[in-house]
Amino acid sequence: MLIHAVLGFSVLETLVLAALLLAWADRVAGARLLAAFLIGISLWMVGNELPNWLGPETEPVAMRLLATAPFTSALFFHFCTVFCRVDLVRWGVAVAYALGATASVVSIVLVPGHLIEHRDIGFIAVADPVGTVASMAWVILGIGGVAVLLLALLRARRSGDGQKFRQIAAVTASCLWGLLCLAGYGIAVLDLPIYPFPLLGLPLYSLILVYGILRYGVFVANAWARRALVWALLLALGAVVLALTPLLPFESRWLGGLAVAASVLALNGPVRRVAERLVYPGGEVSIADLGAWRSALLSAETPEALAQQAATLLSARIGTQVGVQIGAPSASTTPSTSSALLTPPGSTPQLVCTPGEQGWQTTLQGWDAAPPGPRHVAELFGTVVAEAAARVEQAQQFAARERERQLQARLAELGALAATVAHDIRNPLNIISMAVAAAPSDTRREVADQVARIANLTHDLLDFAKPWKLVPRELDLAAHVRNAALRLPDVSLGAGLARPLVLQADPRRVDQALTNLLENARIAMASDAVDTDTDTGGGPTASATHSPVHIDAETTADAVLLHVCDAGPGVPDEIRSRLFEPFASRSPGGTGLGLAIVARIMAAHGGSVTLTERPPWSTCFTLRFPLTTTQRLP
Repeated sequence: MLIHAVLGFSVLETLVLAALLLAWADRVAGARLLAAFLIGISLWMVGNELPNWLGPETEPVAMRLLATAPFTSALFFHFCTVFCRVDLVRWGVAVAYALGATASVVSIVLVPGHLIEHRDIGFIAVADPVGTVASMAWVILGIGGVAVLLLALLRARRSGDGQKFRQIAAVTASCLWGLLCLAGYGIAVLDLPIYPFPLLGLPLYSLILVYGILRYGVFVANAWARRALVWALLLALGAVVLALTPLLPFESRWLGGLAVAASVLALNGPVRRVAERLVYPGGEVSIADLGAWRSALLSAETPEALAQQAATLLSARIGTQVGVQIGAPSASTTPSTSSALLTPPGSTPQLVCTPGEQGWQTTLQGWDAAPPGPRHVAELFGTVVAEAAARVEQAQQFAARERERQLQARLAELGALAATVAHDIRNPLNIISMAVAAAPSDTRREVADQVARIANLTHDLLDFAKPWKLVPRELDLAAHVRNAALRLPDVSLGAGLARPLVLQADPRRVDQALTNLLENARIAMASDAVDTDTDTGGGPTASATHSPVHIDAETTADAVLLHVCDAGPGVPDEIRSRLFEPFASRSPGGTGLGLAIVARIMAAHGGSVTLTERPPWSTCFTLRFPLTTTQRLP
């Protein structure tokens, strides 16, 4: 019978769609729950059809398969809360599962119904009182899931999230379609004098549900939908032509078949274009579209903001999720965005915009399943993105030059001021030193310390403010670190410094940066020791049992990273954001310029210095020395 064939196909289709969801579970929120729900639907359909496939003696097994419906409804309710991102307390989901599981177990033990024979369907299950109560449980859970969908639908519409609105609308529409199809069983149970034709639409239920979700998350699903729609339309046209062949003035099977084949071939192109427009709306691009895209991208001031804005515009235009990458992929870039060869099947298609000799250019990655229309839209959109990327790059370069100009101006002013101050305070310092020559030793020592502190401040001011150039040469950074570590006791060296680390740098400036960092570590450890002695009555510090300062290095594909860490009191949160600015950090006895000088030295080398987290150390500074092209690792 037709209905049994349709339901058998629906079971197979539902299981295939569940497997597909499990394969792409990382792309859809709640995909595993939805797959479990589809498996539950398959068991329910098998329970309905098993007596018709294998005979009425399978009634006990069929009834117990039908008894799983309440638990399947609990899975549906849980999926709706996860998919719609509803902040439901844990006990709410637990109550749903408790209700569904209890109703299913009771129905399995007590048997929910019995079989009757219907003229159109064959054997069909009719609920007993136990089955009626169990049916109320899955109806309540189903209504709860639909209510969650409707509330999320309203929320998505108010927030303007068009993609989420369409996904939730598709799931809601599939639920309504499923209820319409189940009306066929109602026709049979009530023994109405009409054919239970709604059951013939049951295969579309799972299809609408899954495709409505994957439509905006998996590009390949759209390609499959387009092909399926083309074949369905061509088969429908062939059936229409075949039905019209009896109207011909002559009767011939050969001519009828030839008419069907000719009609399908003639209409193949138009049908494909219609299917493409239905699955991929908006394939035509006008001058107004290009202007609107340019205007929308004008607000982006950084590559990250441009990528996010461009992804939103392109995804909305072609109706599926698309990623946009601006610039060369970084180390944190996922495989799906860094290389077309690494793009896994079913991943988000990417529009990658990178700079080249001829300016910014765009390439499409992961678009193999896309038809010509969406590809054409993406290619034209890519030209607009390339223009915007060039504009953002120019704006950033201009801003960088302006910052550099302002910095040089401030440094020139500071240098002139420092030179004047240094000249004006040297003579008073000498007079002060001579004036206390006859003073007690404690007084002379205190004055000498303060005079040295002022002299150090003057020296650092002059060094920070005056213009200077690097004199780079090839040096072994590991050897320099080992030599610098000899100046400070209790320093441990990591395994990364056991082998040569050859790079191009100014040895004097590298030594200066290392000295400043090690001096900071020494002062921090001394301060921490004093604080600890004060708190614990002079006992040993916690870090005194092992090396309080640790230096290590590591090599990446394009840089050497040097880590200088200590177990001191750490950096206060209030100065972390401006730590490398002049006078931001004033350690006891320091000038407040040590870290600023380190930052300037590293910037002059094309590198950087950052405050990093490397447990168990409380403070860690990482120096990044870039490698030249010939020095980089293969």
